[in-house]
Amino acid sequence: MRVLVIEDEVRLAATLQDLLELNGYTADVRHDGESGLDEALTGIYDVILLDVMLPRLDGFTVLRRLREAGSSAPVLMLTARSEISDRVEGLDRGADYYLTKPFDPKELLACIRALTRRQPELRNLDLLEFGDLRLEKNSFALSRGERSVRLSRKEFDMMELLMLNRNLVLTKESLLLKLWGYESDAEDNNVEVYISFLRKKLTHLHSCVKIRTIRMVGYCLETEEADKQG
Repeated sequence: MRVLVIEDEVRLAATLQDLLELNGYTADVRHDGESGLDEALTGIYDVILLDVMLPRLDGFTVLRRLREAGSSAPVLMLTARSEISDRVEGLDRGADYYLTKPFDPKELLACIRALTRRQPELRNLDLLEFGDLRLEKNSFALSRGERSVRLSRKEFDMMELLMLNRNLVLTKESLLLKLWGYESDAEDNNVEVYISFLRKKLTHLHSCVKIRTIRMVGYCLETEEADKQG
């Protein structure tokens, strides 16, 4: 499970990263709101720990832009400000939980476990739907109407990630990290190969859903209608 820590206090951020990794999580750190938002929008994180007082963009703005972009990733806000108004603002903008500094590490870990348990994430469903497509988790089948094709495990994982982040741009780097992991020697070409495989299957299904290439960035799953509007 991958966690993003957006915290400008360098020592605290390092402590949180160590705590998370000791408890089996993969943790990445960003020290300002702008780079934190960019990283969060990759869609590769299962939980985001977000400080309120950040340089460049404050935590409330990061959260608002994240939700406006369509991200449903659980967000746990961290702050030294304990006023009720701050908590209300964070929750109203889409935060899932709020912890006031200083907090007990055990409480933080418990919050993360609770968020990942209760989060009604699409990835845990047996069926995903987008446009005219259906993706079945149990059979690895991608179908449109009566037509159906069976995906390989890697094709399924990539299609699932694209459907979970529909209409959002996923970078090649984020796809590599999510599907192959940090330890893999896979390269950008691996992503391109599997994107090509999926495109051929979408063509076979005569689907209105397309994988659009965003030059020098990555890919976006969208319908032909959305593509025409863009």
